[in-house]
Amino acid sequence: MTDRKRHLDGLAVSLVVFCCLLWGLNQVAAKAAMPEVPPLWQAAVRSLGGAVLVWLWARARGIPIFTRDGTLRGGLLAGALFGAEFMCIFVGLQFTTASRMVVFLYTSPFIVALGMPFISRAERLSGPQMAGLLVAFVGVAWAFSEGFTTPDGRSHPWLGDALGLAAAVIWGATTLVVRGSRLAVVSAEKTLLYQLAVSGVMLAAAALLAGAAMPRTLSALAWSSLVFQVVAVTAFSYLVWFWLIRNYPATRLASFTLLTPVFGLVLGAVLLGEPIAARLVIALVTVATGIVLVNRRV
Repeated sequence: MTDRKRHLDGLAVSLVVFCCLLWGLNQVAAKAAMPEVPPLWQAAVRSLGGAVLVWLWARARGIPIFTRDGTLRGGLLAGALFGAEFMCIFVGLQFTTASRMVVFLYTSPFIVALGMPFISRAERLSGPQMAGLLVAFVGVAWAFSEGFTTPDGRSHPWLGDALGLAAAVIWGATTLVVRGSRLAVVSAEKTLLYQLAVSGVMLAAAALLAGAAMPRTLSALAWSSLVFQVVAVTAFSYLVWFWLIRNYPATRLASFTLLTPVFGLVLGAVLLGEPIAARLVIALVTVATGIVLVNRRV
């Protein structure tokens, strides 16, 4: 077993915040490429391209990937969950708004907080820490609250909301599978490769079944977006994330993911000229306050 730390140190906080920043920027990059590359194909290319890069990285460093170590069952399950999460998100967005999807998706840290004590009693959150997680979630809900009050003419928004909630449960379950199986003691490279390879195949098959056409030519902007998503987000940030999960408390790390949608709004305002409101500043402060409460030493 690894010597997992009980609290997040400066390195962990810096890395997880940087990951959240990259994931927030990923929202902007995906939106920029959306007119040319359908969402399911973006997700499939990201997973398959990232899988190739992670495999090359592991091979260059001599990290064993294909040895028998009892991780196959957990790895396949984690990969299937990873792919199912994105399918729920992309199908759900056909029925509900992106704002509503974000709010339901980022209930995932609660799934991790509720499930982790069954895997590691040391990661049970105290009452004040749970309150901090709730405060951070309220900040996200506040940032995206306009999506609940401004109609956009979509039918059956409840179906999209349900799929968003399902994606949150699956995301949380993926973290629990990684921590509760043999994946918790193997390299982050092998853990990530399972998820990217399995989800890539699933998402490509879903894109084909949905009849989404992959364009023959792409603009420089679309190529830049895909390269960023494959290299910076999928290969780098996910590798860092699984290394963090392997070495630090998952419940405390999960609370930081609530920064991602707020970073996405901020970066959208800076890079795409989208409007920025006072509610966004309030939301960012609220989320940060909640994260501090979750990670205070008890």
